[in-house]
Amino acid sequence: MDFSVEDFNVRLRTIKIRELIAAIIVVSIITGILMMAFPIIYESDDIFFLVYVSLILLFFVWALKGTKGLGRNFSNVFERNNRREIFYVFLINIIFACLFLLLISGLDILSGIGDPNWVSMWDIDSVDVESGIILFDAITAIFFAPVVEELVFRGVLFNRLKIRTGLIPAMLISSFLFGIGHEFGGITSAFLFGICMCILYLKTDNILIPMSVHFINNVVATILELTPFDAITCQMPWIIPSLIIAFIGTFYLIKYIFSETRKIKQQYG
Repeated sequence: MDFSVEDFNVRLRTIKIRELIAAIIVVSIITGILMMAFPIIYESDDIFFLVYVSLILLFFVWALKGTKGLGRNFSNVFERNNRREIFYVFLINIIFACLFLLLISGLDILSGIGDPNWVSMWDIDSVDVESGIILFDAITAIFFAPVVEELVFRGVLFNRLKIRTGLIPAMLISSFLFGIGHEFGGITSAFLFGICMCILYLKTDNILIPMSVHFINNVVATILELTPFDAITCQMPWIIPSLIIAFIGTFYLIKYIFSETRKIKQQYG
């Protein structure tokens, strides 16, 4: 990183992958020490993740200290065109994220038609969780994850990879690495979500734009997890309109990625 650079956006682009890796190693060592000193961190995955991402966030606070322009970036988030694109990208991605679940549920329902002895293999139950677990999940998913993940995968990985591999390979590689960190059923949606975040970041040179989409996405996803949304939309008769909406959202997501990628290739050659 180049501490002589005062602009926030430019300083972020100077953070090297090896510096990020070194920070992750240091954070892992510190977290290990804290786990030995405070066993509750070892016993709780939620507390462990909260401590870990908090330490990584401290690295970025240190790396970006003394820069200017963050306030300008924040104001830019609320400009009309950006607000519209933030909401649009969030909407098509959250709709697509439901497609896998709806398809599996639809196939399960079709398999049981005409067979009274059919036993569903796709059981969706509401899970009772403690308020403390909900609080930690909400804090990490809503506040820490969007900030840290965007700084890591778009702010550092995408920025540095595009210098070495070119824009499109950088988008694919950084989004793939982002995707494999999610649950199996969500890898594809996370991968496409990552590509959209790269597009937004590249178009605006404002890391707060993809952070905003990521924040809204995680807020809605957290709320849906606490409601019987899956149980309702994945059962008859709601599964039919839900699938139609999911396919429409998927179409517009693919269209957005291809059209914006084409513009990027034309702009940057």
